[in-house]
Amino acid sequence: MPSTGNTSPDMAPELREKLASLPTSPGVYRFMNAKGVAIYVGKAKNLRNRVRSYFQDRSRLNGKTAVMVGHIVNLEVIITSSEVEALILENNLIKELRPRYNVSLKDDKSYPYLVITNERFPRIFLTRQVRRDGSLYFGPYTEAHQLRLILDLIGSIFPVRSCKYRLTEEAVAARKYKVCLDFHIHKCKGPCEGLQDEEEYAGMIREIVQLLKGRISGLVRSLGAEQQRKAAELKFEEAAALKAQIDGLKRYADRQKVVSADPVDRDLFAIAAGEDDACGVVFKIREGKLIGSQHLYLTNTGSVDTAALLATLLGHYYLETPDLMPEEILLQEPLGDDEAEALRQLVSSRQLERKTVRFVVPKIGEKAQLLAMCHQNAEHHLHEFMLQKQQRGEIARIPASLEALKKVLRLEKLPERIECFDNSHIQGSDYVSAMVTFVSGKPRKSDYRKFRLKSFEGSDDYAAMHEAVTRRYGASLAGELPMPDLVIVDGGKGQANVAAAALRELGLDIPVAGLAKRLEEIWLPHERDPYNLPKTSPALKLLQQMRDEAHRFAVTYHRKLRTERTIRTELTGIPGIGEKTAERLLRQFGSVEAIASLPEEEISSVAGKKNAASIYRHFHP
Repeated sequence: MPSTGNTSPDMAPELREKLASLPTSPGVYRFMNAKGVAIYVGKAKNLRNRVRSYFQDRSRLNGKTAVMVGHIVNLEVIITSSEVEALILENNLIKELRPRYNVSLKDDKSYPYLVITNERFPRIFLTRQVRRDGSLYFGPYTEAHQLRLILDLIGSIFPVRSCKYRLTEEAVAARKYKVCLDFHIHKCKGPCEGLQDEEEYAGMIREIVQLLKGRISGLVRSLGAEQQRKAAELKFEEAAALKAQIDGLKRYADRQKVVSADPVDRDLFAIAAGEDDACGVVFKIREGKLIGSQHLYLTNTGSVDTAALLATLLGHYYLETPDLMPEEILLQEPLGDDEAEALRQLVSSRQLERKTVRFVVPKIGEKAQLLAMCHQNAEHHLHEFMLQKQQRGEIARIPASLEALKKVLRLEKLPERIECFDNSHIQGSDYVSAMVTFVSGKPRKSDYRKFRLKSFEGSDDYAAMHEAVTRRYGASLAGELPMPDLVIVDGGKGQANVAAAALRELGLDIPVAGLAKRLEEIWLPHERDPYNLPKTSPALKLLQQMRDEAHRFAVTYHRKLRTERTIRTELTGIPGIGEKTAERLLRQFGSVEAIASLPEEEISSVAGKKNAASIYRHFHP
């Protein structure tokens, strides 16, 4: 059987065989857990390379992915003919299966759309349900107020019918319906009684589509030419109606914000990411004017990087948006090669009249300023989203101590999960290390761990710290527990450097800090001087609480081992009683005192007659 690389020896044989026989085609893969439930869905340009990369070197995986890989027992792949097909299939499967480890977009079914119905005389109205019935949908709009303004504008410029009649040729010919008030106040031209033909109405709908796509200048020019033609034909009433439409369009265009002197159609995408949530904002610029924006929330983002979040946002947006692609798409970060290629194929398949769309990551100038404005909006919406979650009780309020710790240690993100290590021994005997875990500033005892250290002899605090850190983040615990945002060690500069070196050897980039007992100084790896915080600092108080808890846990474990060793030593001092027999006796009877009080016959049931006689004589000379 072909080799699958550095795969885990405890991997299920079925999974190992599937990894060995993966195709190199584009497609979609699904990872399943022991219950057969899909826990992750992904796409790939090359299924073999992408899927096997999860199992090559787990030390290089981020915390969330490492945990996911630990739950994979089976996989399925679906081969597609192109990357764009893989992108569409991935999007559909994520919606259908809602896998545990995929980034989730907040369900936008409650967001309103503007629909132009697929009828003989189309209607235009607001809806929150998208049906695949041939109708045209614009949106979703994140604010219903904005959509109602657009509907009012359309109603004031174009005489679109508002009735719900089925205006078939037979119904109109039979005079089944009568004109309503809208006809008399010039809000409708009466197609229900055949007073407006289908071609004229369809032309008006085409103009509305142009308006909704931001093609206002071209629409104004077209209507202006039509107005002049009607005036030349002495049809002054029709020319006046066209002038009213043009004036309304110009007023609408004047209200739009001019954001670029360059009249190019662009979409801008920016992401603001939190701990496990993110917000993406899209600016739609047409002919140099901002005609609309939309924000989408993403959850379960974990440690997913910005480029991957952008790819998720773009894929969802362009699969759900029935508009033509712009000429240029501005991004705050470049996409990965596979994601960019799949999106280019999707965009090309949607192009009807223009060249290939350009993906641009601007660094300076007007475009960079526009993107900064887009990102600022994303941060604002994310902040509002987190406040709403706090008010609903879905997330706890951020403790001031964590905010202070992030600032003091110059961390990139809030240290939501912190793990703290301390060693304990007496003159090098019974060397142990303990790890305590704090989540949101509070201890999580279910995630405490203790280590009996064996990789060295004698008294060596640095070797002890290196072994403890390596065993926590490099062995089975790496898949059992989430990775922390910060590692704290009880000790000064040397201990912090040793812990940081152990993490680097494992290929992990986790911030480390040491808290020295004598002066309560905070040491960061490879920095010459420590940090001294005021005694009232909430950050220092949290560090002290974690350090003291780790010390208590380590000392308790060390005392237990020392007591057990002392007890075992008393039993193993009896001729003929070895370690295994002593352990069996202690397991059965609980303590040396209990064994000393037992009759010889009961001891023999565990230790045998000869050993029982020796034990009884020892305690009853």
